[in-house]
Amino acid sequence: MKTIHKILFLVFTVLLGACNFTEEMYLNEDGTGKLSINFDGSELMEMAGEEMMKSDEKAVDSLISFKDLLEEKKDSIAQLSPEEQAKLKRLEPFNMHMVMNPEEKVMKFDLFSEFTKVEEVNDAFNAFQGASTFGPDNGGDKPGGLGSEEPTTEVNYTFDKKTFSRKAKILDEVLFQQGLDSLQGAEMFLSGSTYTLKYHFPRRVKSANVEGATFSADGKTLFLEVGFMELMKNPSALDLEVELED
Repeated sequence: MKTIHKILFLVFTVLLGACNFTEEMYLNEDGTGKLSINFDGSELMEMAGEEMMKSDEKAVDSLISFKDLLEEKKDSIAQLSPEEQAKLKRLEPFNMHMVMNPEEKVMKFDLFSEFTKVEEVNDAFNAFQGASTFGPDNGGDKPGGLGSEEPTTEVNYTFDKKTFSRKAKILDEVLFQQGLDSLQGAEMFLSGSTYTLKYHFPRRVKSANVEGATFSADGKTLFLEVGFMELMKNPSALDLEVELED
């Protein structure tokens, strides 16, 4: 479990380093579906792999259920404030598949959840970041640490069988600006990082309100990519409204 704690802490580290995220969603006709946020962190492993090999880190291929993990740590979680408990609660619908092999320079993460309606996975990116709450703070025995910092933005989804929307909003302008200021030194490092949407709809897309989106041959899958720093500066850069054909 300690190795898993270290890996979860790396999730948050990656959020502050080079990262290429893909947010992929499958929507069914009845509004059910699946959302995943994943990335291949092998580039980061190229930089950190040798050091991890020195520390004797073993290869890991694990599937974590946050529902089970929250149950396992319920006694320590009960000692937290109601606000902190609420932050952890948003992880409950998600699972995470992690593959990390320092020798082969492989690092992959996939946070995913099935849903009966898309609103159940609102704010998934903050949930992804919150995974590091189970990092090595206090030896990994008590949730807390970097991942429990207050989110400054949130993303909400809606789908009414004909129109899908993805909308982001800033929750606290002051904290948001402070976060941007803290990233200034890393802007050059992050300049090549991307955040990509890959959405699979049950019917052909009739219209989308964004420039730069591309579509699959059958018109049912939408692709949209922005620079990671662009998204950090403007969370609405991936705001989207899609109308499906009848």
